[in-house]
Amino acid sequence: NGSADVNLVEMKLASNSKLKQNLENQVEIYKKANNTVNALKVILCFSESELAKVSHILSELGLSEEKGVYVIDASPNKISASNAVTH
Repeated sequence: NGSADVNLVEMKLASNSKLKQNLENQVEIYKKANNTVNALKVILCFSESELAKVSHILSELGLSEEKGVYVIDASPNKISASNAVTH
C-alpha cells in the first residue's frame, strides 16, 4: 500500500547560492524521474538574513502560500521549548 502514497522531500539550505533556480526546476525534475506526484520543499535557515532571502525568493516565485513549502528557522537565538518557563 505504501508504494501508492509516495512523497518526494527536497531539503535545501537557505545559504545555497542556487536556491531560487533549484526551487524553480529541480523538484519537478525529481518528481518526473521518480514518478511522484507529491513533493515537499523544506528550506533550512540559520539567520535572519537567510529568512529574509528565502521570503523574497518564495515571493518572487509565487510560492509564499503554496502547500508543501516549509521554511524552518534553525537560528541559534531562540529559547528551547524544553527550557521555557510557563506560568
